[in-house]
Amino acid sequence: MKKPTVLTVLGAGYVGLTSAAVFAHAGFTVHIVEPNPERLKAIKSGKSFFYEHGIDELVSLAIENGTLRPTDSYTDCIPASDVVFSCVGTPDNPDGSSNLAYVFAAAEETAKHAKPGLIYAQKSTVPVGTGEKIMKLFADMDKDITYVSNPEFLREGTAVRDTLFFDRVVVGGDDRNAVNTIMDIYMDVDSRREHIAHLARIPLGSRGGRYIATSLNSAELIKVTSNAFLALKISFANSIAMLSDRSGADIVEVMDGVGADHRIGRSFLNAGRGYGGGCFPKDVSGLISSGHELGVEMEIMCAAQKINQQMPVYAIDKLQETIGGSVKSKKIAVLGLAFKAGTSDVRKSPGIVMANLLKKRGASINVHDPEAMKEAVADLSDGITLCKTAKQAINDVDAIIVATDWPQYVDQPATFYAKSAKIFVDAMDRFSSEDIKAAGMHYIGIGRR
Repeated sequence: MKKPTVLTVLGAGYVGLTSAAVFAHAGFTVHIVEPNPERLKAIKSGKSFFYEHGIDELVSLAIENGTLRPTDSYTDCIPASDVVFSCVGTPDNPDGSSNLAYVFAAAEETAKHAKPGLIYAQKSTVPVGTGEKIMKLFADMDKDITYVSNPEFLREGTAVRDTLFFDRVVVGGDDRNAVNTIMDIYMDVDSRREHIAHLARIPLGSRGGRYIATSLNSAELIKVTSNAFLALKISFANSIAMLSDRSGADIVEVMDGVGADHRIGRSFLNAGRGYGGGCFPKDVSGLISSGHELGVEMEIMCAAQKINQQMPVYAIDKLQETIGGSVKSKKIAVLGLAFKAGTSDVRKSPGIVMANLLKKRGASINVHDPEAMKEAVADLSDGITLCKTAKQAINDVDAIIVATDWPQYVDQPATFYAKSAKIFVDAMDRFSSEDIKAAGMHYIGIGRR
C-alpha cells in the first residue's frame, strides 16, 4: 500500500485532538471532525476547548500552516482520506456497560463516503468483540474498508508528551499491511518527536517505545485491561490505607516499602480519595460488563470498584468525626475539582463528589480549581460558592480539603493554610503531616499517622 498522506480523526476530545495535532506536525494533512459547534469554533481559532499542556501551541501552528483542518462534515474529508482514526466518545450506560452508539454511527457514516482501500483505526476504548461487529457492518454495506484496533494510552495532563514519547504502540488486526501502515504513521511521529516537543514547549522524554502487533480482540482487551489493572492498584492501596488507619501504620511508608520491590513498583500505589476521570471508572465498569456477557464474573474488579466509590465518603467521614460529629453549618473549602492535576477534566471527579456530599450534609462550601472551574459548574450542587483564587476559597473556613494535587496547592507552605483553618484534610496524601501539625492545624490523611 502506498504511504498515506491524508488522515481524518473523528472526535476532538482529549485523544482525538491531541492525536490530530501531533499527526499534523508529522508530515500529514489531518482533518478533524467535531460536531459540537462551540468546540469546533475554538479549534478553528487555534485553541483547544480543554486544558492540556502543549496542545494550544500545536493546534495554533497546525491551523496556521493548513495541516490541521477542522470540520463538522464527513463529506468534506472522508472521500479524500487514506486512514481514519475513530476517537469518538464511549460513555457509560446506566448498567455500567459501554454505550457504543457513537462508535457505530461514526463507522457507518464513514463507510458511506469512504474510497476503496480505506483503513479504519479504532482508538476509542471499546469492549472486546466490538471490532468484529464493525467489520461485519462494513461487509454488509459492501465496503472495501480494512479495520484495525489502535488503542490509546494517553494520560490527561501529559497527553502530548505521551503521544510523542510513548511506551508502546499497539495495533491489532488481520490485515498485516494495514497494521504496518498504522505503525508507519507512528514511526513518522517518532522521527519528528523532538521537533514537535519543541513546538509544544514540553520537555523531551526517553526513546525506545515498543511497537506491538496483535490480533484484533487482543488489542481491544489490552487497553481496557491496562486501565483496570492500574485502577486495581489504586483500590488495593486504599484498602491497605484503611487498615493503616486502624492499625496505626502509615500508608506512605508501607507503599514505599512495598513499591521498592521491582516486581511490584511504586506507581499507582498512592492512597487517597480514589480515582476518577473518563477512563478508569468507565473501563472498570466495561470490563465487568464484558465479563458478565461472556459468563466470567470479574469479582476482583467489582471489589476495586466498590472500594473506589467509598473513598470520598471515607474522607468526609473522617473529617466529620474530627469536627465534632457533624459538618452542618460548618464552612469548608474544597481545593481541586479536576479529577487529576494537569487537566480541566471533571468527569467522575472525587473532589466534586466530596463537595456535593458536604453540601448535602449541611455544610457551607467554597471551591476552587486552577483550570476546571468552568467545567465543574454543571456537576456542582446548587449553593456551592465558586472562588476565583485558593486564598479566597480558604478564607475564614473551619476546614480545608485538598482534593487534587495541583502544584498550586501542594507547593504552598503549611502556614498559607494555617492562617484560615484549624483542620486540614490531605485527600491525596501529598503533604507532610509534621509540617501541617507544626503550623497549628489538625492533619487528616488517608491511612496516615
